[in-house]
Amino acid sequence: MTDPQTIAPPTSAASPAASPAAPPPAAARQLTVRAILLGERIDTAGLERSDAISTTPFAFRAGDHGMVALFRYGAAVTAGLSPVEEDDILRMIRPRVSGAYAQLEDEVVTLRLGEGNGEDAIPPGGPVLVKDLSPERFLVIADVLGKSVALAHNEREVSKVFDIIDPLARSMAGDGRVPGNRKQLLKLIGESLLVQHRVAGRVAVEDKPDVLWDRPELERLFSRLQDEYELTERADALAGKVTVIQNTTRALTDLIDARRSLGLEAAIVALIVFEIILTFIHWALN
Repeated sequence: MTDPQTIAPPTSAASPAASPAAPPPAAARQLTVRAILLGERIDTAGLERSDAISTTPFAFRAGDHGMVALFRYGAAVTAGLSPVEEDDILRMIRPRVSGAYAQLEDEVVTLRLGEGNGEDAIPPGGPVLVKDLSPERFLVIADVLGKSVALAHNEREVSKVFDIIDPLARSMAGDGRVPGNRKQLLKLIGESLLVQHRVAGRVAVEDKPDVLWDRPELERLFSRLQDEYELTERADALAGKVTVIQNTTRALTDLIDARRSLGLEAAIVALIVFEIILTFIHWALN
């Protein structure tokens, strides 16, 4: 186990932060980048590594030629790691994950290095072609993949909410009765608000990675990846679905409240009538 304030770097004769990493061998021209959504949040505060390549997000080198990026909204992105190396890294990260998910979302992309006539390209149906996997390029790719898996999780959660709302709406349309479980509707509103908070507050799909401030030439790669994974469109569609859920559940709770108010008014009228009848009876007896 590692110290809670650090994730120990792999032992080597020289720290990768002190000297540039050796270029990958010719046989490693193709590698895999994998993004995994581990939970609601990863606590990166206080992490220290001599081979760190970024603080926001916290990213570091791992294995022989691999890299790892950790995002606070719960995503971890690995590149160039073997399955054993990836498992070791995830095992070290898990103590820092809060709200761990039982069902993990992941996104995998294959990179080919040194192809595409020296320019980054994303051919349809094929691997991503990049000039090299520099730390800056990795951070751009990791940013997009991390947001993509977070959106995928939120899309699945919103679909679950729709699956609950749909029978309620169909029942009301069929027999004209308002569902009476107000607590369930309030839980649906709460779940939709949580999704909205994750998308807008934590994931921040519209925000660009900080590395683009220092490497503006990577803006084109970021835009192409953003378009490839349809981040903006998916975030807009998700926000629209959340709005529909909120409007629907609020309308249902308003109907339930109105029905309760009507019932209360009817009870008050009944009590007044009953009191009047008792008064007439009292007068009649006297």
